[in-house]
Amino acid sequence: MTAFRKNSTFTGVFFILATVFGSICALILNPILGAPDYLASIAANQNQVVLGIVLNFAMALCCAGVGFALFPVLRKYSEGFAIGAAGFRIIESVLQILGAIFMVFLLELSREYALAGSPSSSQFQVIGAVIQAGSDWINNSSMLLCWGIAAILYYSLFYQYRLIPRWISLWGLIGIALTIIVGILTMFDSKFVSLQFAFAPIALQEMVMAVWLIVKGFSLPKTKETQLSI
Repeated sequence: MTAFRKNSTFTGVFFILATVFGSICALILNPILGAPDYLASIAANQNQVVLGIVLNFAMALCCAGVGFALFPVLRKYSEGFAIGAAGFRIIESVLQILGAIFMVFLLELSREYALAGSPSSSQFQVIGAVIQAGSDWINNSSMLLCWGIAAILYYSLFYQYRLIPRWISLWGLIGIALTIIVGILTMFDSKFVSLQFAFAPIALQEMVMAVWLIVKGFSLPKTKETQLSI
């Protein structure tokens, strides 16, 4: 297996792992964080929250892994796009880690809240609301934009050079554009569509692409320059 083929496989594996870790994390944390008295809910489900935080860290590492695995491939076609795509996915990973740290803050706050007897009106709710607002801006704005910019860069190269079937690349471009638009609207309390629903097209596309990369790998143009560079 050539280094180029290994990069294809690693890219596909990282995409799948990131989606699996992220999906399980959301299934665990969303019901807890969405509870009316979320501080009490967090305090009562500390083990699940810790697991969610660990999965968040794991997802962050996989997202960075996508950037590292794609860089040698993209560099053959555009070094600028390669640096941009890898860089923004790494920044996305850093923001995900920051989001996980926000969850650690909420976990510690919930413990203090429980020790204080779960007061109905206190500074705990104010602090918790601020932490959640910061986490939402990271997850639904900053991180989303970094992911989106990176995806647009690598899907553009995929489409231009037919590194994967063009219908998969076009699906990715449309899906990530929808996700970015709805994510930004959601930050302004738009009720146009749920963010989870908007994620569905790109999430499915990434899984289809990941399987393609693992099974088939990237397709290279049959040029002398490309053959010599592998």
